[in-house]
Amino acid sequence: MTAYHKLCELAREISILSSTGSVLGWDQETYMPDKALHFRAKQLAYLSGRAHALATSGRFLAALEKAEGEKHPRHSKEAANIEVMREEFERAFRIPTKLVEEESAATTHAKAAWVEARKKSEFALFAPHLEKLLGFARLKAELWGYDGEPYDALLSGYERGARTREVAALFDKLKPDLVSIAREAVERSKSVPEKLLRGKFPAAKQQQLNREVAESIGFDFTGGRIDTTAHPFCSTVGAGDVRLTTRYDESDFTSSLFGVMHEAGHGMYEQGLPAEDFGLPSGTAVSLGIHESQSRLWENHVGRSHAFWEKWLPRAAEIFPNLRGVKLKAFLAWVNRAEFSFIRVEADEATYDLHVLLRFGIERRMVRGDLKVADVPAAWNDEFKSLFGMTPPDDRRGCLQDIHWSMGGLGYFATYSLGNLNGAQLFSTAMRQKRISDAAAMCDYAPLLAWLRTKVHARGSTLMPADLMREATGRETTPKAYLAHLRSRFLGR
Repeated sequence: MTAYHKLCELAREISILSSTGSVLGWDQETYMPDKALHFRAKQLAYLSGRAHALATSGRFLAALEKAEGEKHPRHSKEAANIEVMREEFERAFRIPTKLVEEESAATTHAKAAWVEARKKSEFALFAPHLEKLLGFARLKAELWGYDGEPYDALLSGYERGARTREVAALFDKLKPDLVSIAREAVERSKSVPEKLLRGKFPAAKQQQLNREVAESIGFDFTGGRIDTTAHPFCSTVGAGDVRLTTRYDESDFTSSLFGVMHEAGHGMYEQGLPAEDFGLPSGTAVSLGIHESQSRLWENHVGRSHAFWEKWLPRAAEIFPNLRGVKLKAFLAWVNRAEFSFIRVEADEATYDLHVLLRFGIERRMVRGDLKVADVPAAWNDEFKSLFGMTPPDDRRGCLQDIHWSMGGLGYFATYSLGNLNGAQLFSTAMRQKRISDAAAMCDYAPLLAWLRTKVHARGSTLMPADLMREATGRETTPKAYLAHLRSRFLGR
């Protein structure tokens, strides 16, 4: 056995510990009884600590150094895996195992506190937990080091190679276009009837439609499932085991459906990674900005298209008889209407990125120390009023709506808009191939999925995100395709 193969064995051992923790984390969000919380925190802290200890051990370092001493072709999968594992080791080695265990336990309690605070719409119930997690984030940033500001160290953990100042400059450049498009789209949508859907859409029937749609676009249910939770997410808990979740509104079946299409996009990416490389960089998604490109592509470019609903509206009307009088043109106008709303995950494409810009700014200020945790609700509401022209009526529809901070996910939110840019550029590139566009026009998305499998999924983390986009689309990520998509869909030009 070569040194490289011995290194891979250790990496796979670490992945077993981490993926076991993922199972427990998924269970916490779906089926775990409330009284299990304290012991679950200990379980997760133990597993994360053991995984981190092994990943930073002398044993792992010795295996890594021996693998680095072997000769591998420069652009081979083996060379890429060794390079990424070195990066990951250097990053992990700077964080003490005790800190990893403490943060894991803290996030377990924070997620439970967030659920309760959100339910009661009381930020004060969650604030002490956020204060603690913010402290962990700042400490880790100092241990990792950074060139510009502490947020750099956090952001790069989600988006390899990203720099805060570059993302901020991109968002500043995008903001005038996004605000202009959003305001015009909202104005144009005022003529679309707000209450097109009437009657009740039972959750059980929604589950039936959601499964049919997810299966039709390529999600493999022999290696996955859908469950119910407070905040939709996708979790890979092992090779061949991808879990999607959604939530249901019985007055609007599209809320859960688009949620499932979004999470299925994440899930199909995970299912498209090389299964034999699970636990290695070549079997791991490259970044959240690329991950989000997959979910936004399937949810919006596919899920809100004419071809998609030409097929699925009749089927939806079979499942929900109260849809039988709804015409395709009216339904498309309704699912693509733009309106300023409080909830990010339910926002339309035209206004969605304004939600992300708000969160990016709030996070950055918190990490820098410019914004105190106690002042977050007021700062959130002020910025929301500036962007959307209205103030959230309570914390539940304001600063408590997202789960990310309770998971310790500071540095995460920027990747949503990066995903929008990447998704539009990938979709635009794929649609230039006639066989893919012709099939998509017939609601056959197998060729599109096959293209994504080759260009994105199969590459794992063997390329940097920017390099992957250049190889897949022929150029670095730019706002051009995304802004063109928004103007075409919402402004008719």
